[in-house]
Amino acid sequence: MALPQRLPPQPWMSAPATRRVLDALAAKGAEARFVGGCVRDAILGRPVKDIDIATHDPPEAVTGLLEAAGIKVVPTGLAHGTVTAIVGEAHFEITTLRRDVETYGRRAKVAFTVDWAADAARRDLTVNALFAAPDGTLYDPFGGYEDLLAGRIRFVGDARTRISEDVLRLLRFFRFYAHYGKPPPDADALAACRELAPKLSTLSGERVAAETLKLLAAPEPASVIALMREEGILTQFLPEAGGVAVLRALVTVEGLGAGADALRRLAALLDPARGAAGAEALAQRLRFSSAERERLAALVAPSELPQAEMPERLRRRLLYRLGAERFRDLALLAWAREIAATGPSPRRAVEAWRAELAAAALWTRPELPVKGRDALELGVPAGPAVGRLLAALEAWWIEEDFRPGREACLARLAALVPSAR
Repeated sequence: MALPQRLPPQPWMSAPATRRVLDALAAKGAEARFVGGCVRDAILGRPVKDIDIATHDPPEAVTGLLEAAGIKVVPTGLAHGTVTAIVGEAHFEITTLRRDVETYGRRAKVAFTVDWAADAARRDLTVNALFAAPDGTLYDPFGGYEDLLAGRIRFVGDARTRISEDVLRLLRFFRFYAHYGKPPPDADALAACRELAPKLSTLSGERVAAETLKLLAAPEPASVIALMREEGILTQFLPEAGGVAVLRALVTVEGLGAGADALRRLAALLDPARGAAGAEALAQRLRFSSAERERLAALVAPSELPQAEMPERLRRRLLYRLGAERFRDLALLAWAREIAATGPSPRRAVEAWRAELAAAALWTRPELPVKGRDALELGVPAGPAVGRLLAALEAWWIEEDFRPGREACLARLAALVPSAR
């Protein structure tokens, strides 16, 4: 499969912000090329999100050229030759060509170079070692173009060497296989991943979390997760995982309109027998934010679950307690677990679950018609008594299916006041 001479015209390549950065970098004759994901995705016709640029000028010179052109520069990784150029809303990561002098896990001692092939040789995967000149001319030192079109995910050079340099590349292999690969997986890469999987324990939680969630965001991650389980890799970094049947079913029902959500998919993958405590332990290990920890635990071990064909009154109550987003998440997970347990849903069940999701999408949360100041005006002293009174009123209002208006709620509030004193 011959490498085409150049990329077809790309809007992101000719955008004014891009041209401004490239013109600045070339002002004194240096060469700059696009590299990595933007080239890879452009070849496949996928949307380009991030624009990375490589150049042989050292970072100090790059900074000077950009600033001379009036472009804001952020020194995001000077030790490794990386700065970020900002033009309006557009961000460009610009890295000086480099070669590894010494590698030790996450970090490497690098030396800057003018050798494009040496820079490509230190990259992880062949599909990430593609360059494109500003005019679209392609450079492919390791056969990444053919690999990309064939869905073949390979390491640059020896797979064990690449992973030993940075163990995170093991997870990146599976992430890229999920997003770009076709079976069967590369045998050398898989053998190296299997052999070096115990080293995953040396990675920080944040790095594992980022790769795991990116993998789960793939169009169909369940088959790759199953492969990782079969190869003894999944248990090395995600021992809380159960089977993949619920995840596979969830991906299917998400496709009916909800869209992919990596954290929801992680909840589907976890063994529910471990409960909220297991989800909390995983979330702490992966250094999730407080909001992510709370959400994951609530999805793995919910106190209440939506059901297909729920009575409308019960649905309203549950939507009020959970909120529309949580209700939708739990409905999708409940539906996926139903499919995993009993097989594909019959038409009636599909329609019933879709009706629950539609109700959540249309839900507007009602607001309790009275406030704390109303309790104060009735003589309730400021403090915890006001909160307890409003909580009791809200419970009554919910039980009345949110029908009572302000006058009825004020009357009920007045009736509750004696018990609050």
